[in-house]
Amino acid sequence: MEEALIDYRGVSIYQQELCVLEDVNLHLGAGEFVYLIGKVGSGKTSLLKTIYAELDIAEGEARVLDYDLCNLKRKQIPLLRRRLGIVFQDFQLLTDRNVHDNLSFVLKATGWKKKEEIEERIGQVLQMVGMENKGYKMPAELSGGEQQRVVIARAMLNAPEIILADEPTGNLDVETGRNIVRLLQQISQAGSLVVMTTHNLSLLQEFPGKVFRCDNHRLMEMVPEDSHSI
Repeated sequence: MEEALIDYRGVSIYQQELCVLEDVNLHLGAGEFVYLIGKVGSGKTSLLKTIYAELDIAEGEARVLDYDLCNLKRKQIPLLRRRLGIVFQDFQLLTDRNVHDNLSFVLKATGWKKKEEIEERIGQVLQMVGMENKGYKMPAELSGGEQQRVVIARAMLNAPEIILADEPTGNLDVETGRNIVRLLQQISQAGSLVVMTTHNLSLLQEFPGKVFRCDNHRLMEMVPEDSHSI
């Protein structure tokens, strides 16, 4: 079996004093397309937050890429996050600069120095998401779907092995949301592990992947025959 990029064994996750998920076992590898579903407050976002070290792990063993999350030093967190791409529901683009400069800002912040290499990489990721002619536009001039494509381009800048997408279609109309999920699925087919939370269960039929449900403090994998009763 290929080495897991995310490997959780008997993990418990707390928000303040409250246990949101217990005994989580999760082993995910390169090229997988994974959904996290469940009610609001069931632990989906908390689980994602542990993966990018926003939330500490209380119990169990957890590794993401080559990092032991239970013994992660503060100075290692930026190194871990550099190898992850994170896509939020609310875009979080810098509104005072154009698309190109949003991407340039991230590359410079993560250690890119050479102007030619920065320009080349920005061109590559914008082409990947079908936004190659929109680099000069300000975020406010873009539709919601276009902004989310820029967010995905930003997440792809450092060629991450894992993309985490928290409700990436939450603020989008149905058709735009489908296009965003199609794009994320293509990214997984190119070799990245993509993990996304969603409330839109119709996506599961159209864009098949592994499905995990957070329910009653547990994380359970849904086998395909279950997915009709989700």
